[in-house]
Order: sequence, then C-alpha cells, then structure tokens
Amino acid sequence: MSTHASVGAATDSGVEHVRPRVAVSSCLLGEPVRFNGGHCRDRLLTGPLSEFVDWVPFCPEMEIGLGTPRETLRLERSPDGPRLVTRKTRRDLTEPMTSLGNAKAATLDVDGYIFKAKSPSCGIHGIPVYAGDAAADRRNRGVFAARIVDAHPLLPVEDEGRLNDDVLREAFIERIFAHARLRAFLTGESGGSGGMRPGALVAFHSRHKLQILAHDPVGYRRMGGLVAEAGVRAGDRLAADYADEFRAALAVRATIGRNVNVLQHCLGMVSDHLDPVRRADLDEVIHDYQAHLVALSVPLALLRHHARGAGAAYLRDQTYLSPYPHELGLRNHVPA
Repeated sequence: MSTHASVGAATDSGVEHVRPRVAVSSCLLGEPVRFNGGHCRDRLLTGPLSEFVDWVPFCPEMEIGLGTPRETLRLERSPDGPRLVTRKTRRDLTEPMTSLGNAKAATLDVDGYIFKAKSPSCGIHGIPVYAGDAAADRRNRGVFAARIVDAHPLLPVEDEGRLNDDVLREAFIERIFAHARLRAFLTGESGGSGGMRPGALVAFHSRHKLQILAHDPVGYRRMGGLVAEAGVRAGDRLAADYADEFRAALAVRATIGRNVNVLQHCLGMVSDHLDPVRRADLDEVIHDYQAHLVALSVPLALLRHHARGAGAAYLRDQTYLSPYPHELGLRNHVPA
C-alpha cells in the first residue's frame, strides 16, 4: 500500500491528477481490528479506488489500547454530554478517545477521511446515544470522528455506507482530488510555488474556474477578487485565504442548473470550431442532461472530444472536464 503522494501524468483532457492522501478506518481496508477480531473490507476502497488513492489507515480503538477481540462500546447519555462506555464492564473511555481525536486532528495532513459507519468512535451520521436500554437520540457522531470533523470542517468526510450512493460517491471523490491538487500546488509538488507566486496562482485558479463555478458561483466571484490581489497581498496570507475559499466552494454541491450553465460556457468556447450539425448535437445533449434524460458524462465526453481541436487549449486544461481519473466511472448516473 503506497503512502507516497505523487502527481500523475496528464490525461487526454490536459489535467494532471494528484493522488489524494485519504485517512480511513483500518477495518475498511481489511485489517482485522474489529471488536470481534474481524474486518469490514469495503470493495470500493480496496478495489477501484485503491488504484488512485494513497490510504492512511487508522483505528482509534486499537490506538487507545483496547486490542481485539474486545468488548463492544456505545454512547450513553450523561449530564456532561454523551459518554463512550463499554457495554458490560461500564468502563468510560470518553477522555482517552477525545484526547486521541484532538491529537490526531492537530497533526492530520490528508485530503479526505472515510470513517466506519455506525461506530460509536468513528461514525459521522446517526450514532445513537442510549438512556438505559433505549436509544434516546440518533443524531450524533462518534467521539473520535467528532473531534476530526470539528477541527477540520472543510475536510471531505464520508462513511463507507454513504459512498454506495452514486451522487454522494461522485461528490466525495471529486472533492478529494481537488484537495489533492490544491495541496500539491501549495507545497510545490505539482510545479507550484510552494507559496503564492502571482503567476502560479493565476494559472492554478484558471484551470479550476469552471469546476468552481459549477459548485459555488458566489465563491467563484470572491476567489476572483483574491486572485486579483496576487502580487499585492502577503503571499502566506493570500495562500491561506485562497485555500479556505477553494475548499469551501468545492464543499457546495453542484446542481443540474449550475452544470448546465458551465456546459453552455464550454459550448461557447468550442462553438466557432464546430460545424452547425456538431454544434446542434452538443446543444441537444446538454438539454437532454438538463431534462434528466442522460448522465453528465455524455455532454462532457463530447466536450472533451471537441476540446482536442485547435484553439481549445483553455477548455482542454479545465479540471471540470476531468476532475478525477476517468477509470473510476463516475458521473454516469442519470439525474433523478
């Protein structure tokens, strides 16, 4: 299992894909760290995604010394908030787990995190808090996961259960690859400045313009203002502000309407190089996507094809056309 992040070769769209570095609950990769000595190997994570992602496995229960097999845990109600307690021996593990979460959050350097669903330590959605034998509240996070999410509110996080949903899976994977490109740019791994040279920032932002616009038009305008200040503001401060805006924009869900707007922008960039029949075909496919008749991958495939032509270098370099490796087979679901 590789733990070295690298910059991949450019795709036929002109976009280089940086390998995301993603933290993950160890059991999801097949490590026998579950309470019963087993694992919960996930086919997506150990199959298709493993070819393009560098995993950073972690098991908080093992890290605080519980071992395996071990007694099961649950969250229980208390006047001071939910407590993480062993079911039989009533051992309270809230403090060591909270301390571990704080320590991990302080040193975390990843592009995303995939947690084990339904875990009182690692779950990020719908974890029950018990009052006696009854679940009194099912709107909680696991103790460890809560510390990570609270400390890194813009970090892409999901659990393996929700990644079975086509829309959620595509959104998460798009974000981790965007975060990886940003990290590589800021550190100089992708030929960036390792800081914030004006020309490098303009080039990075230009490649992401359409992707950002599809997610957050308001953020798109704010980021344009930041880029305009390159060379005027202090580089470190500008880098931090730009990175925050970039991550926040990508956290906003892209909608059909926003995608159609961007697709029309793309059509305008290649329109002069198309004959009337091809232009009409592309326009029709965009309308079919808007009408929920075809997947987003259909107009994007046509745009990538036409962007190979002369005069379309700007469009060919847009991350919107290829936000992650095409081998992952995403964007193939027809909108509901």
